[in-house]
Amino acid sequence: MRTCLIAGNWKMHLTPAEGAALATTLRQRIGTRLNLDVVLCPPFVSLPAVADALRGSNLKLGAQNVFWADAGAYTGQISPTMLIAVGCEYVILGHSETRGRFGKPDPHLTEQHLRYFGENEATLNLKLRAVLPHGLKPILCVGETLQERTAGQTEAIIRQQLEGALQGIDADELYELVIAYEPVWAIGTGQVCDAEEANRVCGFIRQQLKDLYAPELGEQVRVLYGGSVTAANAQGLLHQPEIDGVLVGGASLNADEFVQITYCAP
Repeated sequence: MRTCLIAGNWKMHLTPAEGAALATTLRQRIGTRLNLDVVLCPPFVSLPAVADALRGSNLKLGAQNVFWADAGAYTGQISPTMLIAVGCEYVILGHSETRGRFGKPDPHLTEQHLRYFGENEATLNLKLRAVLPHGLKPILCVGETLQERTAGQTEAIIRQQLEGALQGIDADELYELVIAYEPVWAIGTGQVCDAEEANRVCGFIRQQLKDLYAPELGEQVRVLYGGSVTAANAQGLLHQPEIDGVLVGGASLNADEFVQITYCAP
């Protein structure tokens, strides 16, 4: 039986003090629940403060990204060992925004600017290989743009993303892997994927793991849905058989909203 996982991605929001305050509120309201895993993913600078606020509770700490080396001349990067040192158990990898794929276009981001967001399957493969030996649980994000969906390429894009990111990694290293289906067209747009369609794609992802590795891995890995998740639509998403949880963006910044989402868990 796969345990439901609710992860809050705070993106570039909240100072350390604000993050600690939100984490304290969430700890008081949901920190003793045992029937699901709840993960908070604040910005790097807020990780220590949020870790202190969560200490002694059942809520887990996650990061929003990581680099693929433990140390080195990589100015501005954060290593797996640094995340472990501040108490992280999870790390988000390959979010569409780190890939430069935005559901809600930013008029200030030209093609030249988007090169800054250079994540791809090759870098994700390096990052997975870096975090897994440390016991960090990766939440690997995959998903298609609206143009790709309209062209009927959803399955091909997701298959390509999975095969590239997981290339050369053994099955026995992946049992703590979490995959989040995040259709790019639903990120920050308020347009949530229909629950039945989200369930279908999550089932496709699970089947890909079975085909690439083994049925046992596909059955054990948790597959989440992410993209404009709110308390209003979480119930329908979380009661689909192939969806094991949700990766929540903007709604995770509101304590009342996020608590309501957790109580939609089966």
